[in-house]
Amino acid sequence: MNLSERLNDDMKQAMKDKEKFKLTTIRMIRSSIKNQEIELKRPLEDAEVLDILSREIKQRKDSLQEFEKAGRDDLAKDVAAEIEIISVYLPQQLTEEEIKLIVQQTIQETGASSKAEMGKVMSALLPKTKGRADGKLVNTFVQQFLQ
Repeated sequence: MNLSERLNDDMKQAMKDKEKFKLTTIRMIRSSIKNQEIELKRPLEDAEVLDILSREIKQRKDSLQEFEKAGRDDLAKDVAAEIEIISVYLPQQLTEEEIKLIVQQTIQETGASSKAEMGKVMSALLPKTKGRADGKLVNTFVQQFLQ
């Protein structure tokens, strides 16, 4: 079962279980997926759906930070719940130690030795961590190791 089908099944189950918040969140995700399908004029593959899910998580994490700064705990709680629901559909996230290990291996593979070669490292690294690690965190580790 691909991700789109899983989302569809979970949406139906949320309707049956009368889980209003989960239903609304899944509908928002499906709407983003559908908009992308319309734009591309074809059904999306799982990798493309993962990209959309990652983007949705990132947007919500940014919103969560802003709401917490503004002291809007009510909105922050809702956004945190949405993040939890969306995270279920993403692959298992890498730990910081795993990310550091992958970064070190990639730096050795590319032979990079300075920050000037950071682009080369990142282009080799991103396919390895796509959907499984936050890009900002990966970038931070690359900068640390290339100093």
